[in-house]
Amino acid sequence: MDQLKDFLLEIYNLLYSEYGPQGWWPADNWFEVIVGAVLTQNTSWKNVEKAIQNLKLNNLLEPERLYKLSEQELAQFIRPAGFYNLKAKRLKNLIELLRKYDFDFKKTAAQIKREELLSVNGVGKETADSILLYAFDKPIFVVDNYTRRLLQRLEVVCGEADYEEIQSLFHGISSDLQCYKEYHALIVRHVKQICLKNKPKCGDCCIGMFCKYSILSTKN
Repeated sequence: MDQLKDFLLEIYNLLYSEYGPQGWWPADNWFEVIVGAVLTQNTSWKNVEKAIQNLKLNNLLEPERLYKLSEQELAQFIRPAGFYNLKAKRLKNLIELLRKYDFDFKKTAAQIKREELLSVNGVGKETADSILLYAFDKPIFVVDNYTRRLLQRLEVVCGEADYEEIQSLFHGISSDLQCYKEYHALIVRHVKQICLKNKPKCGDCCIGMFCKYSILSTKN
């Protein structure tokens, strides 16, 4: 296990050397992170940015103000993010949880639990962990489909590996919180840019020497 963590840390260092710091999550405050984590479900970040901009232009990007909106009103502001009626409902569910902590950042960060977030309808593991990591600075790794694809091609996991199994591989590789944030962001950038699903750009891959998929592609 120690060797595997050393390997994953080496991958991180290579990705960081290739792309530099990503500065993710792009948000002005903790609540914007939470809103973005819900809105980004099943859509591109460009669409999320448009929806968030709508909220900002109307001075609504605060938990108390969104709490006072009806689902129907909120849905109209976040239309660019797609599935806006569903996402409005999910945001309202999440804001109801935040009300338990008086919409106070320090109180929420100190007391909120992963299980609470997961109990909110519409909040899955990836969304919950994104909120914990990027909004509240909890050292927890976010697993998404990009992470799974990369690790499968590096032959670190098989297709049956579940979320927690993959997540546990990254926990403990570093004591630096920023490493968790950067690693997730770097994987997303690398997989979206290079390690594509159907036609990966293996010749441009900075970690291709470790990737069986890349070696096979080169031979072919």
